[in-house]
Amino acid sequence: MAEAYADKMARKTDAELHQYVTGRAQYREDAVLAALDELARRGQPHPDDALVRPDVTAVVAEQAARAAEVRQVAERESTPEPVAAAPALYSPVTIAMFSMLFSFLVGGILLTINMFRLKEARKGFTLVVFMVVLLLTSYFSQQWFEATDMALMRTQLLGVAINLVAVLSYLLFFWPRYVGERPYVSRSWFSVLLVCMAMIGVFMWVLPHLPGAAK
Repeated sequence: MAEAYADKMARKTDAELHQYVTGRAQYREDAVLAALDELARRGQPHPDDALVRPDVTAVVAEQAARAAEVRQVAERESTPEPVAAAPALYSPVTIAMFSMLFSFLVGGILLTINMFRLKEARKGFTLVVFMVVLLLTSYFSQQWFEATDMALMRTQLLGVAINLVAVLSYLLFFWPRYVGERPYVSRSWFSVLLVCMAMIGVFMWVLPHLPGAAK
């Protein structure tokens, strides 16, 4: 900071420069240091230069360090925080659509994928447990209905009811609590549709070849 006073001190007389040193208590330390530098440059160093310079230099260095720290803090505060990119998630509409068209398992898998993309593995495992419970409920209910009259109709109604319960749970319970209002980009569902259609095609091809299949 003494450089800012260099031009000013170059225009001072020797007596005025000595006054800066002897009366240094009333001047800024960087001005006193500039006066010492100018006297030394003229080949007439102040008699107390060796005593005064270290103290003045230390104060100037401390002031410069504080000023630099203040600037850094101001720059950090004025610099906006980087905005994290919104994650690509399967939307609630996609989850509901695939749950009703194919199975609640498909919709649950899509929601579970969302959880892992959000780095919420624990919530993803909770969804898996929920789907397993629904799957077991569906299986044992079907076993029980098979022993009653109108088993086919009741089994079909059960499948619709299970899917409906799953969709409502995904949309009204899991999504609000697990995803909430956080911003996201809707992820394309076309690849999921292709996978589901391919799996249905494989199933339809394998089914007639299973042991015990009707000829």
